[in-house]
Amino acid sequence: MTEQQHYLVAFRGSFTSALRWHHLDDLWGVLREDAEGGWYVYAVGETPPSTVLDSAAFNRFISEIDTLLREEHKENYCGIVYADDLRQPSFVKIYDPNNLGVSCGYSDNPPLPGWVLSKIPPVDLPATQQLPNNRKRWWRRLFSS
Repeated sequence: MTEQQHYLVAFRGSFTSALRWHHLDDLWGVLREDAEGGWYVYAVGETPPSTVLDSAAFNRFISEIDTLLREEHKENYCGIVYADDLRQPSFVKIYDPNNLGVSCGYSDNPPLPGWVLSKIPPVDLPATQQLPNNRKRWWRRLFSS
C-alpha cells in the first residue's frame, strides 16, 4: 500500500466525535500529552506539510484552533472535531465552523475538514475528491465537439 493509500484509508476510517465541549477539552489534553508524538498538521486546501510540528508549534495550534472553534461555532455542543480514537488518537479531523455542510451522518459528498492532525504524512485531499457526475457531464458537454 502506498503512503497516499495508507493516508486515505485512515482518513476514511471510523471516527468518533468530541460531541460536547468537555469532550473536546479531554481530547486536547490527550493531544497535548502527545505533543512530541510526530504530528502533521494539515490545513486542507494548502500544500500538505512534509514535516511534523515540534511540540511548541503543535500546542500553539491546539490553543489557536480551540479559540477559533469556540468563537465561531456558536452552539452549546462541539460535534465538529472527530478522532479515530478519543483516548489514543492518531488521526483527528477538525471541521471549519463556516463550512460544515453535512459533517456528520451520511452523505455521498461530505465536505472536507478544515484541518487534519495525523501521524501519517498527509496527501492533497482536494485532489483525491471525485467530481460529482453532474459536473463531469457538464464539463464534457462544454468541451465536446
